[in-house]
Amino acid sequence: MKPHWRAALRRAVLELGVPPRDFWRLSLAEWRVLAEVPAAPALNRAALDALIARFPDNPTS
Repeated sequence: MKPHWRAALRRAVLELGVPPRDFWRLSLAEWRVLAEVPAAPALNRAALDALIARFPDNPTS
């Protein structure tokens, strides 16, 4: 088994709860939908300011 299939099978079983038997029956399109990483929410100005305050470029300590 090629490394990329090992990683895909591992993710399907351990993270997504798909039994190996069902993993091998998935179409590529079905796998892509299951494995899609949800987009991160947009960072608004308040969240950016909070990050800047928490992790300054030039910490004073």
